[in-house]
Amino acid sequence: MAKVYHSEIFGLREEKYNWLNKHNIKNVKWNKLEQRSEFYLFIPQDVSLYKDYQNYVKVTDIFPLNSVGIVTARDNLTIGWTEDELWKRVQNFARLEKELARQTYQLGKDARDWKVEFAQKDLKDSGLSKDHLKEILYRPFDIRYTYYTGKSRGFHCMPRGDIMKHMLEENLGLVSVRQVAEGIFNHINVTSNIIESRITLSNKGIAYLFPLYLYPEIDKKDLFSEHETGEKQPNIKPELFEELKKNFNKDVTPEEIFYYIYSVLYSNTYRTKYAEFLKIDFPRVPFTTDYKLFIKLGKLGNQLADLHLLKPASPVGRSKDLDNPAKGGTKFQGEGNNKVEKPRFDGIATQHDNGKVWINKEQYFDGVKEEVWKYQIGGYQVCEKWLKDRKERTLTLDEIKTYCKIVTSLSKTIELQKEIDKYFENVEKTV
Repeated sequence: MAKVYHSEIFGLREEKYNWLNKHNIKNVKWNKLEQRSEFYLFIPQDVSLYKDYQNYVKVTDIFPLNSVGIVTARDNLTIGWTEDELWKRVQNFARLEKELARQTYQLGKDARDWKVEFAQKDLKDSGLSKDHLKEILYRPFDIRYTYYTGKSRGFHCMPRGDIMKHMLEENLGLVSVRQVAEGIFNHINVTSNIIESRITLSNKGIAYLFPLYLYPEIDKKDLFSEHETGEKQPNIKPELFEELKKNFNKDVTPEEIFYYIYSVLYSNTYRTKYAEFLKIDFPRVPFTTDYKLFIKLGKLGNQLADLHLLKPASPVGRSKDLDNPAKGGTKFQGEGNNKVEKPRFDGIATQHDNGKVWINKEQYFDGVKEEVWKYQIGGYQVCEKWLKDRKERTLTLDEIKTYCKIVTSLSKTIELQKEIDKYFENVEKTV
């Protein structure tokens, strides 16, 4: 096997040039790198840390059936703010002459896998039914609507029907990425809907969806056919159930596994410690052999998931703060037209824990902490991104309520992450 050596220098460009003028391949102090599968990197790594991390279970092995998110190729056509808006657009687009449809919706030239003709045919072949109108997680906390047939090279360029069809039923899905180049890893989300591929932001690739359950079907040619007799099956490798049963001496449910994973992947300690490895491949999950610890973290993961799904309170202990976010201190203030002009955060003129997020010169959301304003999920600064995507739109009452819930959700997420970190060290001690 070839030997690999490494050396590096930090400093200003002039310092580097001076260093290069005085050194050559023979008088540089080289460090020999120990090459390890599966990546054979050309940079030094913490050997013991790498070995520990490699023993954890990769999410692609935990959830065998997975796929990248939907690529529409024409978001402005296929994604709508409301069901009514999208339904009218779909009906109109389908009946227009091809070139007039292209001009009306500013669709530009056809691509290899998306053509106006194909999109119109797909809509007509589907029967133009409202049954195909589906919610889609477009960006973090940003649920919109699309017309989903599941047919490739149709209304959607790449609808990922084999995976997304399972999210058309009652389900949970883990969202993550394979590689992250920008900043620290925060590319973990949860969904109960189909997802668009840019729900996460990374120049190293698009989002992956890992559904918790797989649903049987009677006719594979018909995405929306009635299910055959049979129950949904967990999309979790059977060996993991067996291993956990052996460790705990009792069975665990798919949901308990899902929420435990979600909790661990939201640990800031985990994200910081393994940041180097999270940049280059799917996250790996350490599974504790301590049942009580497993259940405790699972409950925290459940709370996190409910917050990120913006679920209201229920007897199982979801956050009651989402029922009335104003109680948490977030309120919409000021008289105006509710139009989003230039969102900005103002935390200087007021108390640090009572910042303002202005949507225009007269109106703002009050009670937004700076750490919440800056908080990122999937590479997006959530509070800013959600508003910037609505620039020049007039916020509805439901959207105003949703934004208040998002602020509350992120504030509670930060609290829960601190709680999770208290337990993470014990996770690694009991793997």
